[in-house]
Amino acid sequence: MQLTGKITPETLMSLEAYTKWRKVHKPEVIAHRKLRSVQLGEHINVQFESETTIRYQIQEMLRIEKVFEEEGILQEIEAYAPLVPDGSNWKATMMIEYTDINERKRELAKLIGVEDRMFVEVEGHGRVYAIADEDLDRETDEKTSAVHFVRFELKPDMCAAVKAGAGVKMGCDHTHYPSHIDIAPDTLASLAGDLK
Repeated sequence: MQLTGKITPETLMSLEAYTKWRKVHKPEVIAHRKLRSVQLGEHINVQFESETTIRYQIQEMLRIEKVFEEEGILQEIEAYAPLVPDGSNWKATMMIEYTDINERKRELAKLIGVEDRMFVEVEGHGRVYAIADEDLDRETDEKTSAVHFVRFELKPDMCAAVKAGAGVKMGCDHTHYPSHIDIAPDTLASLAGDLK
């Protein structure tokens, strides 16, 4: 999978080429995704996206749905490409995970607005709160969604600090889910690569 900085139909593999590539490289992509995942408390998993993860997601959708016509390919790109970070931000899929269905229903009702209370904090700088669900509203008056898409927009001095090795905390200050964690150095090194 060649990273080009922009996902277009021309930069994607054909279904045949991808099937061959996938057999060899799937473990690498899974390891990359795992490296870029931050577990916040027991029930929130934040997976920071990259061109690699999104390119893989698009190729997987095309493979599963057997899409090879340009219109369908463009629809998949349009759906997923906005999740690729663009130099001044981190973009992530935030999953609220409860295995018990009744507990999940109860907790999602308590966690309305949790996506807006997610933050990153670069050492020496203030908190940057998530801009959540720009594609569509993912909550109702009764509950929040188990999946949200969040973006953390960093100022140039924050980007420079991260690239220079500053630590970063991730947290949530929602009343029903107060939690924070230092992002692990290897994960942070991968995230620093997203910044210009």
